[in-house]
Amino acid sequence: MIFLSMLFVFLTACGGDEGNSTGLEGSVVIDGSGTVYPLMARLAEDYMVNKEINVSVEVSRSGTSAGFKKFLVQDGGTDFNDASRSIKEEELAEAEKLGLSVKELKVALDGITIVTNKENDWATELTHQEVIDIFLASGGKKKWSDVREGFPDEPIKTYGPNENHGTYEFFWETILEEQDLVDDINLQQDYATLVDLVSKQKNAIGFFGYGYYESNKDKLNAVKIDFGNGPVEPTLETIKGDGAYAPFTRPVFTYLKEGVAKEEPQVLDFAIYAMKNAGTAAQKTGFAPVPEKELQASVEYLEGLKSVNGEENSSNK
Repeated sequence: MIFLSMLFVFLTACGGDEGNSTGLEGSVVIDGSGTVYPLMARLAEDYMVNKEINVSVEVSRSGTSAGFKKFLVQDGGTDFNDASRSIKEEELAEAEKLGLSVKELKVALDGITIVTNKENDWATELTHQEVIDIFLASGGKKKWSDVREGFPDEPIKTYGPNENHGTYEFFWETILEEQDLVDDINLQQDYATLVDLVSKQKNAIGFFGYGYYESNKDKLNAVKIDFGNGPVEPTLETIKGDGAYAPFTRPVFTYLKEGVAKEEPQVLDFAIYAMKNAGTAAQKTGFAPVPEKELQASVEYLEGLKSVNGEENSSNK
């Protein structure tokens, strides 16, 4: 009896809320954005512990663009692609060519965060234009003293994610307006490497999503940006919607293959769970939540797929 009681406590702790389980089995495969990875990994872990203990949810982070190449495959490939930018027209065209129906799901709001080394006590605040000039090839800012009078006469070391990442594309397309980055910028695939490099180089300045700063604020400074109405610090509050940090704010997504969701019930079930819990998970992983009304609309859409799938299954019996 003692053994059975202990076993029950163990299973309850590991299996979470068994009352919510529908007995699903199988796997869900997710890849894509390194920025969105912490959020989706959190949702996957919660789902496997608290919802469906017999479903394996695998989350990887090859980058938004690299992830779409794995996602846009007719037979096989990933079930979801996380993205820190919207899907491109050529990617949509590829999906259409392959006969894939792709559903965009907005999961959170993120703020591009400009980070510096902890020893940097001069560039605590920069204007929008100064940030652009530092990273722009034509900006001509080779030394900190070129940026502003009184800054050190030391070379600027710039860092950022590489071209596989939607964060790079958003920064280049939206913030730099598709103008060339400085030639000597150090672009990296792995965000942990970026954090490490900036934290060890006094004259470093880099950019990535707010969540990576939030989880490494003991190693980095976040630069306040003046967009014309005074310096704004990136926080969960300022990156919400049309907040004060809006010029550097962007939505982040996951994309779902609808055909797979209709054929694989565990894939659709995870999608519904993710959208129901995205708001809570976002705040725990350094993102601002999408308005509840938008999340609910996504849930209702997905529930509709579930109903259609159920009717099809019934008619086939």
